[in-house]
Amino acid sequence: MKYRTIGTGPHSRRVSVLALGAMLFGSVTDEKTSFALLDRYAEAGGNFVDTSDNYAFWTDGGQGGQSEELLGRWRRSRGAGDEMVFATKLGARPLAPGTSYTDNPEGLSAKVIREASERSRERLGLERLDLLYAHIDDHTVPQRETVEGFGALVAEGAVGLLGVSNQAVWRVERARALAAAAGLPGYEVLQYQHSYLRSRTDVPGDLFPDGSLGHAGAELAGYLRAEPTLTLVAYSPLLKGAYTRPERLPGDYDHPGTPARLAVLRDVARETGATLNQVVLAWQIGHELTVLPLAGVSSLAQLEENLAAVDLELSAEQRARLDAAH
Repeated sequence: MKYRTIGTGPHSRRVSVLALGAMLFGSVTDEKTSFALLDRYAEAGGNFVDTSDNYAFWTDGGQGGQSEELLGRWRRSRGAGDEMVFATKLGARPLAPGTSYTDNPEGLSAKVIREASERSRERLGLERLDLLYAHIDDHTVPQRETVEGFGALVAEGAVGLLGVSNQAVWRVERARALAAAAGLPGYEVLQYQHSYLRSRTDVPGDLFPDGSLGHAGAELAGYLRAEPTLTLVAYSPLLKGAYTRPERLPGDYDHPGTPARLAVLRDVARETGATLNQVVLAWQIGHELTVLPLAGVSSLAQLEENLAAVDLELSAEQRARLDAAH
């Protein structure tokens, strides 16, 4: 396994370059399988596990919590300690069963931040959350209140690092500026959807009526170049299996750039003897920006494929071809 440091200051953590997504653990992925995947990931040196307080509310019409609860049971049964880094999120938990984060999210008020983080700590069995994200934005609450709410948890020792997901870059920068001006910790880890294939971001959706804010595009890349201490955690790097099952590719990827990038990706896979998925993960891990792929798995075979990508070294020429395709 290879490792990188996320965050700055006393709460920075050394994490594996491949993060494990636990979104469906305890719901679609049963406990026995989930435990086996966590065991193998830890055995391979993986120590960066990602979840959220709303995972996976859509599987049973509830409010989520199954993933955090399962991770808490695994932690206790294995005696896992500080060597494991657990990241969770708040803000997108439905306020009532049968609703969603698009129509009834808990939001990012100071009250919610405190109460939701306490519930997450209890489910995970942790005195301190290693990394806590604002899962989605909340325009109904002043950003200063959100910033101060997160900062208070860090000051009290309930949270180590802060992160943000699925927000406009200008909102992220404004929140970081507010935190800096107040002498409070700011967001240091950014979690956005990012893969080798590029999605159209102008397609409106329920959460983003003006087009997606959840994808790591050119603006976010420029922000990361300007702020090298920030880390991008790339969720859905393998597009839910679409590299090997093209019928799963979302419509947002139906544009002229996709075939061109796929052609180069297939060429590099043939040259290296690796799978398409492994080339995608290796491309992210070796990126000049700090990018940590966050991949969910449902079988040991998928996990083994992903773990092997950590040691796949792409040549400078191969990387240049991958980058240039459009």
